[in-house]
Amino acid sequence: ETGRDQPEYPSFFTKQSTCVIGYGDSIQRPRVSDKLDYEGELAFVIGRRCRHVPVDKAHQVIAGFTIANDVSVRDWQMRSPTMMIGKSFDTCGPLGPWIVTPDELGDPHNLAIKTWIDDELRQNGNTRQMIFNCYEMIAYLSQAMTLEPGDVITYCPIRLSKSRRIWMTINDMRSVRSESSYRSALLAHLIHILE
Repeated sequence: ETGRDQPEYPSFFTKQSTCVIGYGDSIQRPRVSDKLDYEGELAFVIGRRCRHVPVDKAHQVIAGFTIANDVSVRDWQMRSPTMMIGKSFDTCGPLGPWIVTPDELGDPHNLAIKTWIDDELRQNGNTRQMIFNCYEMIAYLSQAMTLEPGDVITYCPIRLSKSRRIWMTINDMRSVRSESSYRSALLAHLIHILE
């Protein structure tokens, strides 16, 4: 999303707890910017306290999967060498509505992620396009810090097109969906109206 070369290691940022909103809740449009952006992402929820998790054991610490919209205030994000402030505005972390257990989901590395603005498909990717998969991210992150039950880690399978960038505006209807390529089972569907 920042236009940099493909990384050798995964990078992470944090979102404040005040970002998180649920299914059907509204995103508050920031007073200080009109560069409100969207990214449909797969999210995985940590199920038990863990540290130094090997890649081949990482699946054991995941409680379940859900859908996220990593809403960003892009101009604020780009003002800083870290992305945190532009990613941490209140209500910029919609999640849900369901958490699907790993046994119900199947392979988390072959899921379609699609985002619509109103009725226009704006993002169409698959988790198999990820540079690092969710198990690799857990293994890497847990080398630095303890992961706690309820921690949510999200990731986006594709970069969104900068040439077709349209910022979200008041009264946009946005939905994010993920479907299993194996079962075409709808994992989640979010709609938020911007205030």
